[in-house]
Amino acid sequence: MKSTIEETIDQFSFSSKKNLERMKRFHHIYTNLIMKTPMKFFLIEDEPLALERMKQLLLETDNKIEIVGDADSVETALRWLQLNQTPDAIFTDVQLADGTCFDLFAKFHPKCPVVFITAYNHYAVEAFKVNAQDYLLKPLKHEDLKKAIDKVSRHIAPAFTDLDYAKLAQAILQEEQKFDRRYLIRYGEQVRTVNSDEIAYIYTTHKAIFLVLFTGKEYPLDKTMDNLEKELDPQKFFRINRQFIVSLKSIGHMHVVSKSRVQIELNPPHKDEDVIVSTEKSPLFKEWLGGE
Repeated sequence: MKSTIEETIDQFSFSSKKNLERMKRFHHIYTNLIMKTPMKFFLIEDEPLALERMKQLLLETDNKIEIVGDADSVETALRWLQLNQTPDAIFTDVQLADGTCFDLFAKFHPKCPVVFITAYNHYAVEAFKVNAQDYLLKPLKHEDLKKAIDKVSRHIAPAFTDLDYAKLAQAILQEEQKFDRRYLIRYGEQVRTVNSDEIAYIYTTHKAIFLVLFTGKEYPLDKTMDNLEKELDPQKFFRINRQFIVSLKSIGHMHVVSKSRVQIELNPPHKDEDVIVSTEKSPLFKEWLGGE
């Protein structure tokens, strides 16, 4: 004959087994529901070409995704997030048109997973990866997106863990700022500094180097094209030939002039000569435009 304690243990074991079975059934129902419901993603990216490529790759990677909105700045992202229902996940570049995603998360704490997109791999990013939902390195690839989507899908709704995304964004930002260069410009008796994000393009003529800013102003620079090519952010600047390094934002219309050469209209315009991507650089230039 069992003691009272033994009977209590048996009842507890039976109850635990019943609860476990209920939990398993609930998990099965919940998983099926999640699998049938499109995941709603909000995208933040200030480069139109990069945004379109992100959308295309996401939809190609998983047809159960719905892009519910996008933004190109801290201000527009903040407005969207305040006025709309929380998405299932946010995919965001770190550097934005009017600041960084750090600025955004200082003002708005997301209640959903956030996937950061960055061009730079570093131990700080590795530390961040342990705590955050995920991060993606540029250029974006299908296999990396699939892993990120799978990770996000496992953390939707009740399974989501609240994280301090402002601190996580700041960790990545410290690495990205390595490419935020300043150049000292001397012209006549004046001296000024120019930030890399002010530069539309750089060109050389008669062994002299000139910076052209988005404002249209032009300044001489005591640097070599080879050094500038190494110093500038390779995600934002590309050396199209021996004479020109161009910013992605400065590229306007493009015209194919032969099978392997492309003519570029720059903004602000370059008036002295046609700006043409060299035959040697054309394949890499096309990959760069597509974010590959």
